[in-house]
Amino acid sequence: MAFPITRMRRLRVNEVMRRMVRENKLTVDDLIYPLFVTNGENVINPVASMPGIAQMSVDNILKECKEIVELGIPAVLLFGIPAYKDEKGSSAYDDEEAVQRAIRAIKKEYPDLLVIPDLCMCEYTSHGHCGILDEKGNVINDETLKVLAKIALSYARAGADMVAPSDMMDGRVGAIREALDANGFENIPIMSYSAKYASAYYGPFRDVAESAPQFGDRRGYQMDPANGDEAIRETRLDVEEGADIIMVKPALAYMDIMYRLKQEFRMPLAAYNVSGEYSMIKAAAQNGWIDEKRVVLETLTGMKRAGADIIITYHAKDVAKWLKEDK
Repeated sequence: MAFPITRMRRLRVNEVMRRMVRENKLTVDDLIYPLFVTNGENVINPVASMPGIAQMSVDNILKECKEIVELGIPAVLLFGIPAYKDEKGSSAYDDEEAVQRAIRAIKKEYPDLLVIPDLCMCEYTSHGHCGILDEKGNVINDETLKVLAKIALSYARAGADMVAPSDMMDGRVGAIREALDANGFENIPIMSYSAKYASAYYGPFRDVAESAPQFGDRRGYQMDPANGDEAIRETRLDVEEGADIIMVKPALAYMDIMYRLKQEFRMPLAAYNVSGEYSMIKAAAQNGWIDEKRVVLETLTGMKRAGADIIITYHAKDVAKWLKEDK
């Protein structure tokens, strides 16, 4: 029926009414907070391009996790800044490196906090690419799979609750699943960066993770931002290989991809609200151009509306505080 019998504003008349008919709700249970762990003691290295974010040694990571647990955030995503790098990224599967030590420390101190290490080689290679290179500087897909499997096992032995491969090599989910299962880790899930685009939104992340490629770029293995159907094919392969959670990265410019993947696969979907998206909001808020709280909550609610069940975001601590205040 049309106006005046139907008046859409009737259900917007006050906040109680709006809450009652709200279709999507953002909660603290949706959030994963990324952390950047480095070596040493009492280290906090702030990153200018990401206000509020820093590289931290394990002792300070534990202090951060105390606040994360108190806020009710259920999980952290770990990235490592290693003590050494080489062409083969061997520090990634060094059981005494920063990520592995952080996993052990967090699980001992906060056993109920889910610890999810990002699984990639870019932070650990001297060249900054996500795999083993041939003599021409191209990433060798199948040789890289063997290394990714070794990294997954190192993380699993340290006590990781889940692994999150982000390299975009063909077949990596299957290789990791096979290695985990063969070594008694069949119950560790894989959250796959299924549709990871070659995006300009990653710039600030590469500052904090020290992972910028030393030459070329990653368009030979990350997805073309112009492609949508390809995301369906990529994700289907990951699901067939054993992915338990699928992911879209970045989030803000790819909500259509989230929606399509959710409709196609009807399984848990993560959205990565990446560094560039975070830094744009922070910069605008610092200049007084936007209301930071309202813009962040609106943005993350939009990701929920697009189909995300999980949101990886650097805003997680602020969001958890805001949600508590609004109760």
